[in-house]
Amino acid sequence: MSMIFPYPVMTLGLFVMWIALAGATPGHAILALIVSTGSALTLKALGERSTRVKRVGSIVTLARVVFIDILRSNYDVARLILFGKRLNRKSGFMTVPIRLQNPSSLAVLSIVLTSTPGTAWLDYNAAQGTLIIHVFDLKDESHWLDLISNRYERLLLEIFE
Repeated sequence: MSMIFPYPVMTLGLFVMWIALAGATPGHAILALIVSTGSALTLKALGERSTRVKRVGSIVTLARVVFIDILRSNYDVARLILFGKRLNRKSGFMTVPIRLQNPSSLAVLSIVLTSTPGTAWLDYNAAQGTLIIHVFDLKDESHWLDLISNRYERLLLEIFE
């Protein structure tokens, strides 16, 4: 069975997501099965190893933290866009040192940073262990360093490494 479905959770997740987004018709079910199975077989052919989660409870904590941060960031960005001339806004790039090594933890961090309004993941340098991000409102770099290191990176280290 693992020959056909090398990543059963991912295959099932892709299948369910496809059906949820496109609708539960026989044609979409066949297409979802082909795409989800093909994706899993492609990952297996590329030699991708399955990631082990070390602390499942930290996933809930990370999801809660990210949800709250996205809500706050939406409010802050909307306020800056609507009243930006009255507020001093300085956007910019910054380099953030990170300890993450696991590709899955790096992928989750990139998703978190890019999905949070006002920030964007631009580059990761594995040799130096740094990433470059763009921040829409970069008043205090130490705030962003603390946010990434103590809120996101700490939890991702607990989950994956």
